[in-house]
Amino acid sequence: MIVSEIKLYELLKAKIGEKEAEAFVEILEKRVDIKFEDAKQYLATKEDIADVRAEMQTIKTDIIKWMFIFWVGTIGVLSGIMFAMLHAYLK
Repeated sequence: MIVSEIKLYELLKAKIGEKEAEAFVEILEKRVDIKFEDAKQYLATKEDIADVRAEMQTIKTDIIKWMFIFWVGTIGVLSGIMFAMLHAYLK
């Protein structure tokens, strides 16, 4: 970034003068810094990604637990229905 700032300064200095080129480069630097600070809130850090992975692992564990409970309940209900039907049929 510094190299491009120096090149920009040198190009502008020849066209508009030293003070104006320096002022323009400073204004441009400030605007870039402001844009970067605004964009920071949308960027994910390694810590953010690690937190999301940990949360996903917790959710995955909960989903597996509830799937097991659901299937055990379903098998219980179906077994009860089949038992009742067989008991009624065999009478």
